[in-house]
Amino acid sequence: MKDLAYLNKFFYKYRWRLVPGVLFVIISNIFGVLPAQVIRVAFDLVTENIGVYQLFDGFNRQQVIYDIFGSSLLLFGLLVLILALLRGLFLFFMRQTIILMSRHIEYDLKNEIYAHYQLLSLAFYRRHNTGDLMNRVTEDVSRVRMYLGPGIMYTINTVILFILVIYAMLTVNVRLAVFSVLPLPVLAVIIFYVNTIIEHRSEKIQQRLSGLSSFVQENFSGIRVIKSYVREAFVREKFAAESEDYKTQSMAMAKVQALFFPSMLLLIGLSNVITMYIGGVEVMKGNITPGNIAEFIVYLNMLAFPVISLGWVTSLIQRAAASQKRINEFLHEEPEIQSPIVAGHMLTGKIEFSNVTFNYPDTGITALKNVSFRANPGEIVAIIGRTGSGKSTIANLIMRMYDTTGGEILIDDKPLTRLNLNNYRSQIGFVPQEVFLFSDIISHNIAFSADVLDMPRVEQAAKDAAVYNNIMELEKGFETLIGERGVTLSGGQKQRVSIARAIVKHPQVLIFDDCLSAVDTRTEEEILSNLGRIMHGKTSIIISHRISTIKNADNILVLDNGEIVEQGTHAQLMNNKGPYFELYEKQLLEEEE
Repeated sequence: MKDLAYLNKFFYKYRWRLVPGVLFVIISNIFGVLPAQVIRVAFDLVTENIGVYQLFDGFNRQQVIYDIFGSSLLLFGLLVLILALLRGLFLFFMRQTIILMSRHIEYDLKNEIYAHYQLLSLAFYRRHNTGDLMNRVTEDVSRVRMYLGPGIMYTINTVILFILVIYAMLTVNVRLAVFSVLPLPVLAVIIFYVNTIIEHRSEKIQQRLSGLSSFVQENFSGIRVIKSYVREAFVREKFAAESEDYKTQSMAMAKVQALFFPSMLLLIGLSNVITMYIGGVEVMKGNITPGNIAEFIVYLNMLAFPVISLGWVTSLIQRAAASQKRINEFLHEEPEIQSPIVAGHMLTGKIEFSNVTFNYPDTGITALKNVSFRANPGEIVAIIGRTGSGKSTIANLIMRMYDTTGGEILIDDKPLTRLNLNNYRSQIGFVPQEVFLFSDIISHNIAFSADVLDMPRVEQAAKDAAVYNNIMELEKGFETLIGERGVTLSGGQKQRVSIARAIVKHPQVLIFDDCLSAVDTRTEEEILSNLGRIMHGKTSIIISHRISTIKNADNILVLDNGEIVEQGTHAQLMNNKGPYFELYEKQLLEEEE
């Protein structure tokens, strides 16, 4: 229960739903116990009046006795019915308080988990797959809600009912009460033993379900690759293997439950047999009436459902504990990137790397080694190099997706780690290497950084990104719904929509991370020309593998194996006849071919 203790704050928050709920449980159970006593009186009335009725056999008064007797039984029947209706009414109130409370907590918990996900750093998302993240905020939270609602409701109901019934039994006959509930401690031992098995297997089931969700999500995302390589049959076999593993774990749980419930029913049946035998002995001794035996059997049948539900509730709690443990793992994880609580700062756009070294925390790979350079406001700084040379790492560090391992990054002569992160990022336009578009209309994708849709501004950004004409050719224009991950657009269109999304916010610093690779040379020149106008007096960082993209930059950094091997203007680097010149010659040959 230590994992579930995290939820106590929600119980306090919704205490004015929980407390009335408990009160309604008590009242409903009082109305549930009273019918047994009515049945006892009615049973004794029957046994006593049968003798009187037979005594007046042949007399006129027999009909009068029969009428009184019938009216009394009808009255008792109506009384039982009224008590049942009252109990049902308070059971309804009980569900309206406790179950609704669980739905409110479910809503709060999902929002809390999702909000925490937003705070976690990029390194966290590199360590965990999407399917597992989704499973914890959906399936795991649903299992926790079953504990918060039905689990708590039936637990309280069982405890209250046990107290009321056992008390009622003891007031009638202590000996009969003790013998009637004798099998229940055995049941408690069985439940205690089964709990451990259920908890262990519940955790395994959740792990397998996360694995299955991740597998399905990944394959749906990569369906085009699967179909292109004709691997449908292979993927089906892998899915069947994953499903088989999940089924094996679920069947193991089902086997435990299959033995558990019949065992409980057997012990409850044994209680009834003991009650009738001991009760018969007590009636012969004159200690109790036959009506008391009927009363006890009603009590035991009332305990039957709570005892059966005890196993189900136990399973719910154990599953919820396993799920909450998984949720807590993420909720207790602190983000590596922490934003200081300071006032916002208006950027001028000066960026300085001072002996920056960076190792990726999840792989240990050294991406940058003692990198130093400066970008002044109004300058275009270009970064070029082979794949894996550390170009994208520089972009991620400027965005502060990661913190440096060594050295320091200064923004306007202030350490980046001392700037308000949200304020800082809001002034940066970033176009990542891997373009991501949301399954929404084009205008919403472009205006993603704004709270209010400003169509003239969106249209201008589309024109500056040289994608306006392509959008207007579509049937619904800017209202066109983009498929998942922008699947309905071509690679070049997706890149240009992503560029429009970055420049629509008029950033003080603009970072292009190799985002013109799918754009033809003519369109590229148009975009770069527009950027020169838009980013006048502001800072631009352009990362590319094509020299044609960066030749007009104010300063070009040539990266190799995480180090700056040379830097300067295009003309200076061509004169140096170094790595940049060699790269230019290779690209020139490729274009001629």
